[in-house]
Order: sequence, then structure tokens, then C-alpha cells
Amino acid sequence: MIELITPASIIANLRASNKKQALQELARKAAELTGQHERMIFDVLLERERLGTTGVGQGIAIPHGKLSSLNRVYGIFARLERAIDFDAIDEQPVDLMFLLLAPEQAGADHLKALARVSRLLRDNMICEKLRGSTSADAIFALLTQTDASHTA
Repeated sequence: MIELITPASIIANLRASNKKQALQELARKAAELTGQHERMIFDVLLERERLGTTGVGQGIAIPHGKLSSLNRVYGIFARLERAIDFDAIDEQPVDLMFLLLAPEQAGADHLKALARVSRLLRDNMICEKLRGSTSADAIFALLTQTDASHTA
């Protein structure tokens, strides 16, 4: 997890009133961190959502996409101030989002990162702690300290 995120890639209190707005905010943050165009990132995320929701259930969404101009996998975590409708598979509103962006050719790395994030966010205790955290540093510590127990 430590190679996917940094304290700068955490949004502790994301304000968004709908799915599109949340994805726009994530794209803005991703553009800042990757040097890519915000619109290009947003379009990739929207295109992926059209294939099927990335709202995986239990208040969690893992939007992801690939960009040919990236040189590594990037992660961005957002805790939403208020849960939003995300067309999730269980129809529950989403309040935790983990964005993954990967290079076009990063097939295995992209899948490994998705699996790792998915495994981590399936842990109800971690999700409760994430929901209770209001600082980026606390969220970063939670996401990275628990990494060791979830890679085994």
C-alpha cells in the first residue's frame, strides 16, 4: 500500500453531493499528483463507470482506470463527508473511495493493486476506523500500518 499512496494522496473530508462530483474531485487530486490532465482522468473514470459501477458494496467504491502516459500505479483515498448514491451493487450509499490509476501496460500490477485495496477494504474494523478518522495523517497511518497484515 505504501507504494500506492502518500499522505498527499488522501482526501480526509471530501465534499460531493453525487457520483459525478466525487469522481471530478478525485480526478482533480489525481491530476495534481500525476501531472496528467484532469479531464483525461475524469473521462477514463466515467468510461469505466459506464461498463459497470465500481461501487463494490458496504459503502465502498474503487473507481479505477488506465492511462498510457502513467509510469506507475497511483492510489488516492477519499473519505466522504456524507455518503452519496453511487449505483453500488448493494444499493447502499458510498462514503469511502479508493481511486486506482495505472499505466496502460500494467495488467498484473493493476490487478494486484485492485486485489490489495479490495482485501483491505473488506475488513469491517478498518473501514470503521477510516470512517472515524478526520485527518489525512490518521487515514494514511491506518491504510499503511494494516498493510502488513493484509498481504500475508
